Amino acid sequence: MSELRFEAPPELVTVLQELGDPEVAAKECIVLELYRRGTISSGKAAELLGLDRFEFIRYSGRLGIPYFQLSAEELQEELQQLRKWSKA
Repeated sequence: MSELRFEAPPELVTVLQELGDPEVAAKECIVLELYRRGTISSGKAAELLGLDRFEFIRYSGRLGIPYFQLSAEELQEELQQLRKWSKA
């Protein structure tokens, strides 16, 4: 495993300490943000945090990070398709 070290302001370290082990908390925050941005998949995020995929999806959902990340336009297209199917 690779190692990453960086300087963090004392305020950030304090917040991370309040979450538990600062290194574990920092890793979790990074992984969750990468997943939220769509940079990594739910499977990869789960693997990095040592969770199974569905456990990770439930966990991230409780934190307000949606599993489905559709734009307003994509959502409208999906809804239109569902309406078509429901009339058939």
